[in-house]
Amino acid sequence: MAATTTTMSSSMAASLVTSLRSLPAHALVPLVASALLFVVAVVLRRRRRPVYLLNYSCHLPDVDRKVNLEVCEYFGQRCRHYSDDTADFMRLIYRKSGLGQETYAPPFIFSGEFQKTQAFAVQEAEEGLFATVAHLLAKSDVRPRDVGFVVVACSMFSPAPSLASMIVRRFGMPPGTRTYSLAGMGCSAGTVGIDMAARALRVSRRGGYALVVVTENMSLNWYFGENKHMLVTNCIFRVGSAAALVTDVAARRGDAKYELVRTLRTHHGGDDAAYNAAVQMEDEEGNVGVALTKDLVRVAGAGLRQHIATLAPHVLPVSELLRYVWRVARAYVTGNPKAAAAIVPDFQRAFEHMCIHSGGKAVIDAVAKLMAFGPQVVEPARATLHRFGNTSSSLVFYELAYFEAKRRVRAGDRLWMLAFGTGFKACSNIWRALRDSAPDADNPWNACAHRYPAALPPPSTRRSSGGAPAMDFTHLKNDKLP
Repeated sequence: MAATTTTMSSSMAASLVTSLRSLPAHALVPLVASALLFVVAVVLRRRRRPVYLLNYSCHLPDVDRKVNLEVCEYFGQRCRHYSDDTADFMRLIYRKSGLGQETYAPPFIFSGEFQKTQAFAVQEAEEGLFATVAHLLAKSDVRPRDVGFVVVACSMFSPAPSLASMIVRRFGMPPGTRTYSLAGMGCSAGTVGIDMAARALRVSRRGGYALVVVTENMSLNWYFGENKHMLVTNCIFRVGSAAALVTDVAARRGDAKYELVRTLRTHHGGDDAAYNAAVQMEDEEGNVGVALTKDLVRVAGAGLRQHIATLAPHVLPVSELLRYVWRVARAYVTGNPKAAAAIVPDFQRAFEHMCIHSGGKAVIDAVAKLMAFGPQVVEPARATLHRFGNTSSSLVFYELAYFEAKRRVRAGDRLWMLAFGTGFKACSNIWRALRDSAPDADNPWNACAHRYPAALPPPSTRRSSGGAPAMDFTHLKNDKLP
């Protein structure tokens, strides 16, 4: 039966070739050309349309929003919500946090009312979102009506109408604008927003422009209780926003700064410790805040290991992958499985620049230790934490602005954005620079980049039971969450 089928196929092919040969040239040429065009069309259809980062902007609040340790202590004393022991604890955390004296606080801190209200939350959101979007559209030469997609991410503030609706109304965007609001994603929301915008553009037939706006809101999430796990956020989180414009319009490639090469999202919420590492909750007195447990750094390290295991085959050169396999095999052969488990590939072979999640000093220390990064690799993360504090989802864009302020990015360079979020999530955006970098007029580092790298505090030296550097607040280990 198989022989008969093969014979029939060969006979049909021979007949087809004979028929084609019998065609005159003027009929054969269009036929061959049509076949080639069909093949090219299929290949192009299966190839993903490139997506570019046209430009981005980071919010630089007014100078009267600057906050230092003295302002924090004054607020703590005047609001009359904290005991002396609690004030001493927050002072200790602040001094060990890696934050400098020029971060920015929400409006209600300076109002004299010492109460968090919806009005202050809306004011904080509007100040950051409207300014960054206005600057971005102006310098990108894009009209609001040309934006087809709006992705807005804010984990802790989700009003109605939504933040995306506020932007659509403010800038007069057309009814056809498709909007998406992300909440509860934590510090990973910026990279998640880029991934979502790129996917939206690629599945859209017309393509166009997607506006990604990321912020965090502290006004309704400032904690006025005594739970030490929940007091930490008061000490490290600060005001910040960013907006990015991504496009798949081929004609704008010459204007774009970066091309998106790859995205990767991993979710580790199936593990209870990972899920509960950072949780919004009420304390015993009914005060709402975000609790950061002592497992957070360990969870971040474990999540990062799983994340890079998925990412590595797609970004590392073959030589580094082979080197990694050889090092692991050698460790196992010598009878040292723990050393083999601790080995990670050298990701500096894959990227020239890295925007590492700078959620806290201990988190940066843990990532640097796990990935074997030197001080120069984590310099942008430490500088961003020192100058702006933990601005949540916009952190990686402030780090990117740092690279550009230092004029370090060259055409062809590869850049890795890595962020962690509640849940627990890890997300990566991989970019390729399309031109040499230079700071824009609204770069938030323009007035201070020359002061960095500063003489920052040394890395954490205390260790947790899991072997990873301990958090700055490891002395909470005897305190239990309510």
